[in-house]
Amino acid sequence: MDSSLLSAPIASIGVPTEIKADELRVALTPDGVKELVTKGLEVRVQAGAGAGAGIGDEAFADAGAKLVKREEAWAAHLVVKVKEPQEEEFGLLRQDMVLFTYLHLAAYPKVGEALLNAGTTGVGYETVQLENGSLPLLAPMSEIAGRLAAQVGAHLLERPHGGRGLLIGGCTGVQPARVVVLGAGTVGWNAARLAAAMDAEVMLLDRSPERLRSLEARRRGRLISVVNSRGLLERLIPTADLLIGAVLTPGGRAPTLVDEEMVKQMKPNSVIVDVAIDQGGCVATSQETTHTHPTVTIHGVQHYAVGNMPGAVPFTSTEALVSVTLPYILGIAGRGLEEAVTERPELLSGLNTIQGSVCHPGVAKALGLPPRHPMACLR
Repeated sequence: MDSSLLSAPIASIGVPTEIKADELRVALTPDGVKELVTKGLEVRVQAGAGAGAGIGDEAFADAGAKLVKREEAWAAHLVVKVKEPQEEEFGLLRQDMVLFTYLHLAAYPKVGEALLNAGTTGVGYETVQLENGSLPLLAPMSEIAGRLAAQVGAHLLERPHGGRGLLIGGCTGVQPARVVVLGAGTVGWNAARLAAAMDAEVMLLDRSPERLRSLEARRRGRLISVVNSRGLLERLIPTADLLIGAVLTPGGRAPTLVDEEMVKQMKPNSVIVDVAIDQGGCVATSQETTHTHPTVTIHGVQHYAVGNMPGAVPFTSTEALVSVTLPYILGIAGRGLEEAVTERPELLSGLNTIQGSVCHPGVAKALGLPPRHPMACLR
């Protein structure tokens, strides 16, 4: 691979149309395009890429984008997307390309294999990590997914949608639904907060007392935070009307906290929303679903495990995503990847694959491959 791709500024940026099932987001907005074009960069947007998010081709063209066919968008040296490449896109991956998107390689090992075989430099939004441990490019989608988890769970508890026939917040004289949330990160906190705002009885579980303590001042409604343990799970899960899985291991596969026997103990027509499915899921019986066919029923329990939950609200999600990714896109395109990681060290943890090597320890462990230090991969 020509190392100049990593060290020199990148002139062309491609934005393909997302083809994952029911994925309607787009990786750039017209305002984002204008910002890039103003810096002297060429932006190629595949015609129709923004239609699902309510953004027409004319808006992109007015912002200075060049409207192109799929192959020309993918021919750019920096390709920005929302979701991981699908199998029919594997043939478009190249060695002289930086791909910047959500990769989730622990859950999609075939994508990792395709990136390595092509020698593509893959930078994952979800593993860009600040010194304080936060994930700035994952946070807005996690916030949206968490809120959707409570909203979707409330909907699925209704009898016409296969649920127990419960109003999540109950009513005067009638007990509300019990919601158990696993994980108090961005997803879990937003799910718990919204469920509590709907007057549900919420149990928020996390292994970190410090994390739960930090949330205590913001706790409202019938929300109880508890330090998680195996024994507690075994006692609580049979009482849950709605179980929300919201655990995360950056770059790695989500731990399986709920085994099949626990699922069997749940109430008939109760609901599981496994937000961790894009990292493999934290419930043993979860299997990835789509917005078109969002649920499967296993052991009498509805499982909702859509791998791109924020795609249900593509306008909100696109705006939120671009607001955090644009500075990094500008940095990579304007300065080159090697200088960009010097200016923004958190980008270093975003490097998943370079020149056929895995550069993130969590991803390497999940794929069963030896990791290389990302700086060694860059030089």
